[in-house]
Amino acid sequence: MAAALGRPFRVDGAALLGERAALSGRGRAGRTAVGGASRLLRTADGWAAVSCARPDDPALLGAVVEQIVPDDDPWPVVAAALAAMPGRELAGRAALIGVPAAPLSTPVGTAAPTVSEAVDLRGRLVVSFAALWAGPLCAHLLGRAGAHVVTVETPQRPDGARRGDPRFYVLLHHGEQQIVLDPDRDRAALHALVAAADIVIEASRPRALRGFGISAEREVARGATWVSITAAGRSSDRVGFGDDVAAAAGLVAWDADGAPVFVGDAIADPLTGLTAAALAASEPGVLHDVSMTAVVAGTLDGATGGPSAVAPRPRHRPVPDPVPGGGTGTAAVLARLGIRP
Repeated sequence: MAAALGRPFRVDGAALLGERAALSGRGRAGRTAVGGASRLLRTADGWAAVSCARPDDPALLGAVVEQIVPDDDPWPVVAAALAAMPGRELAGRAALIGVPAAPLSTPVGTAAPTVSEAVDLRGRLVVSFAALWAGPLCAHLLGRAGAHVVTVETPQRPDGARRGDPRFYVLLHHGEQQIVLDPDRDRAALHALVAAADIVIEASRPRALRGFGISAEREVARGATWVSITAAGRSSDRVGFGDDVAAAAGLVAWDADGAPVFVGDAIADPLTGLTAAALAASEPGVLHDVSMTAVVAGTLDGATGGPSAVAPRPRHRPVPDPVPGGGTGTAAVLARLGIRP
């Protein structure tokens, strides 16, 4: 699926699945994710995928399990508590508190989109509010098809991927322009930028941009394409990252003891980025509700997976020169679009 989705953008989509792992040099770690921030843990009635990647996650996990969780190593306390908690209860608490955690399941996925071999988006403006991996990859692919990509950060919430491998960040963001707008002070400029966009990408729960006075439905009504990337759909309060979403959707292998192990490195992210780009390119003028969970489930055929005898060697594309720092292009972008700051 990844290989097919990458071809219209002149990129090896299958290789993108392992690109971050190729840069980090990390490999399989069983029930610990390749990146180290997610675990597969037993529940009272099965297994769950849990991530602890953000600075506040230990405290949030403590609220889920109703115990004090150490910041430096939350896993022993969390694992012991979840072993006595049913998966359904974990799912409800995690969604309520905003913790990236969910029980393993096999939800019904959607068919992969189809795209013609020729994607030409020259002259189109893509405005991306996305961070981390899936959304920025979507924007990057649309840029490869000729679109002018502008990525927006706020002073309060810069892209968390900046704290990761700078080479991977460059691969996802080279060739675009990056700006910083304050949702309060620069509200008029923010609205004008969205109104000028042909394609808008958001990768947070819809209430975030609604809080800035930006309506996906209103922009689609004027003819824009809106790509909404969430863990489990716009109607869900669930949050999630690439590792826990992929595993919870059923993309796991099973070891000799019948216990699940992670497959790949946060595969839900690159699969979703590829899918979202294909949808934006092939179906303009639509609000695309892209569920990372549904994307992963759509790649599964129902067969029971198992460990591969030989791990494939991931590879990455040549890393270009570093991108400018965040916000350095703000004045130039706004001036080019005729938007007054």
